[in-house]
Amino acid sequence: MIVDCNPEFGCELALALPYAYWLHERGELEKVVTTQGMKPFYYFCENVEEKYNHRTIDNNAANMQSLPNPWIYGTQLDAKLFKDDWEHWESFYNAPNGIGILNYEKWKMPNFSEQYKNDKFLFDKPTIVIANRYNWEHGQPPVGYFSLPCLYEMFSYLTNQGYKVIYKRPRNNEFPLDQNEMNTVNNRENLVAEVEGGGFISDYDLTTHFEDVILLDDVVSNNPELTYNEVQLSLFANADKFIGISGGSTLVLNLFQKPTITYLYNKSDLREKFWEDENGNKNIKNYYYMMNPNVIPYIDVECEDMRQNKIDNFLNLVKETIK
Repeated sequence: MIVDCNPEFGCELALALPYAYWLHERGELEKVVTTQGMKPFYYFCENVEEKYNHRTIDNNAANMQSLPNPWIYGTQLDAKLFKDDWEHWESFYNAPNGIGILNYEKWKMPNFSEQYKNDKFLFDKPTIVIANRYNWEHGQPPVGYFSLPCLYEMFSYLTNQGYKVIYKRPRNNEFPLDQNEMNTVNNRENLVAEVEGGGFISDYDLTTHFEDVILLDDVVSNNPELTYNEVQLSLFANADKFIGISGGSTLVLNLFQKPTITYLYNKSDLREKFWEDENGNKNIKNYYYMMNPNVIPYIDVECEDMRQNKIDNFLNLVKETIK
């Protein structure tokens, strides 16, 4: 079998990658055709063609119909697949929209922590990765992101607790882009905030104010023999815990199956029962949990709290989880 598609980054990690690995374990994977730079994610396949120089949010154009799970939210009826081994399946059955439950019969995650564990990227302190993003989404300006006030509070707390922090926010020049990322580049979006008495500062600038905060870009620059993805996978394999914004930024962290605080801002119509039902039962069959049982979700519909700087509850979760 050949796995051939070029969807959004998160869709590829959650849908194409585990299918390819499932085929590999059965001895049925002939080849993977993917976007440029993605070969390190398919380390288990000897025949990887990095064909595409772009991604697309159009699932049909990305050839997602060739996969067992063509849509990342699954179907309304997928919960019924687990009626024999999940006591709460009926509560999530026939939900109004897909709620992230997939058919996992041809789906298995590789062990990235074991594959990429190394002695090269080690630090003198335990390491926390914070993965951010600042992109247009479906024709609209950026909505979901960690703001500078939130980043400042996280950097301050984590470094004071004795952690080394690796901060990642792609500049959208590291890999092939989809339409959302291209819109971000075309509109020259940058994550900045005004500091009293100091003018405007970016999140990249903010990292320089903390001795124990490392910008992922700098690690990449200092290791020119490695690709961007080789660096991040090697760094993340050695990290202790993660904090990420939802989407591909968090799904790449989930590959390592470590405690991962995930800030979620899904629209309410797609969020219904995505994480739990009206009785508080967790949707443990959505792809986030299936990729990483150690996910710790924090839900902020439309990212309103973050944009209004109402971040105390989220910061409390960070402090309760990472001490």
